[in-house]
Amino acid sequence: MLLLARTIRGIESLVCQEIGGGVRRVRHREVWFDAAAPPRLRLADDVLALVAVARGVHPGRTALRRLARAVLEAPLPGAGRWTGLDVSASFLGRRSYTRYDIEDTVGEALARRLRLPYHSRRAGTAPPPGTMAWRVTIEGEEAAIAMRPAERPLHRRPYKVGSVPGTLHPPLAAAMARLAGPCGLVLDPCCGAGTTLVEAHAVAPGARYLGTDASSEAVRIAARNAAGRGITWAVADGGRLPLADGSVDRVLVNPPWDRQVRGLGVLAGDPGLLWREVDRVLTGAGRVVALLHEPALPEKYGLRVTREIPVSLFGRHPVITVASRG
Repeated sequence: MLLLARTIRGIESLVCQEIGGGVRRVRHREVWFDAAAPPRLRLADDVLALVAVARGVHPGRTALRRLARAVLEAPLPGAGRWTGLDVSASFLGRRSYTRYDIEDTVGEALARRLRLPYHSRRAGTAPPPGTMAWRVTIEGEEAAIAMRPAERPLHRRPYKVGSVPGTLHPPLAAAMARLAGPCGLVLDPCCGAGTTLVEAHAVAPGARYLGTDASSEAVRIAARNAAGRGITWAVADGGRLPLADGSVDRVLVNPPWDRQVRGLGVLAGDPGLLWREVDRVLTGAGRVVALLHEPALPEKYGLRVTREIPVSLFGRHPVITVASRG
């Protein structure tokens, strides 16, 4: 079975590492790979079964006929338990047709083949529960047509029952955890809803985890999301951490960007205090993985940046920054 993993832009190579063997192709936000069944990847937004590949999908409107023909000629899975179908499409570059034209073309062809009602997204309405989800992605003149075997995408984690403004996207948190290599005591000094540490716990359940936040409401939500995992949570100011010097092995942090979320406590007056505290509590071999808009920021406070991975996230372009002491 050829599968297609959808990813955050920028972490395709990390997803390849998580998949291991069997990678066949890497495209924009996609990794194609062989597997007997869809794996439970944590860094991927979603995993779909690749059903058809249409070539010659040029920017002109007549290319829509090529998409319809690819669906009509492809070996399709059975309708099974599904009560309907929906299609989501995306493409790179300028074209004389819209994503809704692509979705309706493919959706109507699938509906004829599978004898299921097609639920269009053109009017902005979400498809009802129980629909078979299809995805069309076009890069250059090549279109991938794929179906999600599961009922929900991978990025919708069952544990995330509560949220806060600026909460981190789970696959991105998982990528940060993979880069950190959780061990010893792992700290998130701006824990928010707890996503980063829950994802790190999935990578290394044997490490010790501490999440702090200046917001008591955020700490309450984090504790609820992480129930049963043995993670410790506390209300604390990120600029005055209640920890001894050199006591933390890894720091995972998505600090306030002063955009959707503003700093609280002493960080509201001086965001740099966070980095002074991180430098203070890290062990000599400690490592920091942070999501930043200013990737060089840790170097202003004594930390050495060792890796930068630009990503694209909901229209923003932060950088996963890996840093260490000295």
